[in-house]
Amino acid sequence: MFRRGSTSIQLARILGVRVGVDVSWFFVLFIFIFLLSSSFRDVLDSSDGVAYATAVASALLFFVSLILHEFGHALAARREGIETQSIDLWFFGGIARMSRDTDSPGAEFRVAAAGPAVTLVVVGVCVGIGVLTAGAQEFWDALILKSSANVTPALLLLSWLALINAVLFLFNMVPAFPLDGGRIARAVAWRVTGDRGRATRIAAMLGQGFSYILIGYGIFRLLNGDLGGLYSMVLGWFLLQAARGAVVQTAVSERIEGVTVADIMDREPVTIPGELPLGRAEDEFFLRYRWPWFPVVDAYGRYLGIVRQERVEGATGTGNHQLTVGAVLDDELGDTRIGEDAPLEDLLGSEPLRRLGALFAVDGDGVLRGVVTLDQVRRALQRATVVPQ
Repeated sequence: MFRRGSTSIQLARILGVRVGVDVSWFFVLFIFIFLLSSSFRDVLDSSDGVAYATAVASALLFFVSLILHEFGHALAARREGIETQSIDLWFFGGIARMSRDTDSPGAEFRVAAAGPAVTLVVVGVCVGIGVLTAGAQEFWDALILKSSANVTPALLLLSWLALINAVLFLFNMVPAFPLDGGRIARAVAWRVTGDRGRATRIAAMLGQGFSYILIGYGIFRLLNGDLGGLYSMVLGWFLLQAARGAVVQTAVSERIEGVTVADIMDREPVTIPGELPLGRAEDEFFLRYRWPWFPVVDAYGRYLGIVRQERVEGATGTGNHQLTVGAVLDDELGDTRIGEDAPLEDLLGSEPLRRLGALFAVDGDGVLRGVVTLDQVRRALQRATVVPQ
């Protein structure tokens, strides 16, 4: 499942992708452990501590499987030239935040199908290990939470992981945008119609219909005294908003089609030569313009990166006035370049643009041709959303 980025706690960086958790994840983790420990206690012929430890391990491994699911999307997207900036766990599962949308029906299908494929592999591995080590009957007893002397904590963990991932697979394959099944449906509609916008509207319409079903089901459960219906209602509401947002985003994308970075960028950015000593850079640029950073170019005008005021001041404060600007370039933002002919849509999911507030447009030789700022992108989008009278 895909969703806009949000603040989260970073856990790790794997294959260049930031992996984190939203604070809502801790609430879901607690609920999972509480419910599982209660159920496992009735199945295992052991102490409460063993049941609790099995529940904790099961919940944590389930969230690991969610991360694997999202990495399926991420690696498939990377093969299509799309970078994944972050993967986050939150209240409703996993989120892969990608730099841009796919550009063909085939790419859309491959990226969307990769996550469910990984989940299906997880199910197969859990079932295979459980059946091979304990037998089919014992695995089935563990799966249906039947009390049995042969049900061990490890077998119970494997059976539950297989079951919950099977449920996740089936839910994700519902052809309702923005679920993976909805994105697969969009890929098929895109292939048939040849129109990504129309395909998105079809998939979003299916997503809205499914959302209303979820909300109605949640209301039905609440009326029958089942508080779990509240989760179905909230999930349905989220999917409904995401489907509606996809329609709006598609309309904007259609209006900005043909607009490139070169159309909105500033063609005369102030740059600092990379061979300039830091002392002169501080006097001639930072003290003069009062800007927090500047783009840096080499003698041929090729873009090298950015230099921040705090790095220059830190170096000059220790007496390194003759050190060159090129030696203290910022290395935390990643690649802040973009092709001057790149479509405006490529800017919409850019993490460096969001964090820095600008990207640097270069030609095929890497020569800096301009700078495009977040404000310029916003103004271009505002013009695209104005309905002609």
